[in-house]
Amino acid sequence: MDDRKHFLFLNIGHFLDHLFVLIFATVAALVLASDWGFTYAEFIPYATPGLVAFGLFALPSGWLADRWSREGMMVVFFIGIGFASVLTSMAQTPVQIAFGLFLIGMFGAIYHPVGLAMIARGGSSMGMDIAVNGVWGNMGVGCAALFTGFLIDQAGWRAAFWLPGIFSVLVGIAYYYSYRNRVPLKNAATESVAEHSSGADTTFNATEMRSVLIRISAIIFFTTAVSSIIFQGTTFSLPKVFDERLEGIAPTATMVGWLAFLVFAVASFAQIVVGKMLDGYGPRGVFAVVAIIQIIFFSLMPGLSDWNALAVALGFMLGAFGQIPINDYMIGKMAKSELRASIYGTRFIVSFVVWATVVPLIAWVHHNWGFDVLFYILAASAAVILCAVLMLPSRLPEAQAMPSHSPAE
Repeated sequence: MDDRKHFLFLNIGHFLDHLFVLIFATVAALVLASDWGFTYAEFIPYATPGLVAFGLFALPSGWLADRWSREGMMVVFFIGIGFASVLTSMAQTPVQIAFGLFLIGMFGAIYHPVGLAMIARGGSSMGMDIAVNGVWGNMGVGCAALFTGFLIDQAGWRAAFWLPGIFSVLVGIAYYYSYRNRVPLKNAATESVAEHSSGADTTFNATEMRSVLIRISAIIFFTTAVSSIIFQGTTFSLPKVFDERLEGIAPTATMVGWLAFLVFAVASFAQIVVGKMLDGYGPRGVFAVVAIIQIIFFSLMPGLSDWNALAVALGFMLGAFGQIPINDYMIGKMAKSELRASIYGTRFIVSFVVWATVVPLIAWVHHNWGFDVLFYILAASAAVILCAVLMLPSRLPEAQAMPSHSPAE
């Protein structure tokens, strides 16, 4: 399988991963809660098992990919999450929905530690490669709202699960037939679509390297946790925010889905700009600018409606999506190839466990105070990130490069 074809499959996987995880957010906001006799706040906690699984299974997925096959794990991802989504479409009770979402989360946990380990392998264009892959993921976020809103109006909520489920299974079969003749399979774990970096960074001596690595690692995992509050708080709640605040311009589920999609789609391209800047300037300054953008627009959102709310939502989503590639870039620069999937797995355990706690937080905040308080919480989270980012060094140490392999070998 050549590099570009492989990269396309990985991008499609990222798209599907985020789409599947957020189908329920739109279904719950627009139809299921009322149809099944729940309030929005009562119903959305049923998403928690899936989000817990999305984090819990990330580390074992990365560990298994490092020791078996990253390509094999991607086949399991595509086919497993597809069948899980089809099963979820058959649910008759909230508990059955929760079980289906758990399976979606379990298979969805494979993608980030495995797919990113195949993309983030160093080289002068690594920031852009991660950013392009991130755009595909965020288009999945946007299409979850768009496709689900459209299918609710045209075919019912069940189709929003089983249609992409069947598509994912077909992609998994195509991916398997594309890579199955690769030899040797078990040695494919260190391969990637990106170039290797030319060697270790010799700017730091051994003592300085240890100190810097500890500091950067702490900042990465801390900002991962806090930025996950922002990402989940925005992507999960935005369909409901638009449903409440854009009544003058979005009277139907389809219109809510379209506007959410447009915001997610346009904002996702912030990652391209961020990826280019990461390759040129490094993470500290870029991360600080992104955090400041979030602080400004989250603080402006309370009390707004219709066109003003739509414009400000686009502003804070530019910041929320723009921050996504930064921590992945830092890990890709510093982590050794043979450990990279496991490290990404650990990073996504942190990320998605926080996601799971944010879902009941959204429900609690919305029930007691509405979404204005949520936006103040998100602004404060961005301010905390800014403080942490200012402690990053101006230059990152790099791991010793492994010998280059072609993904076709």
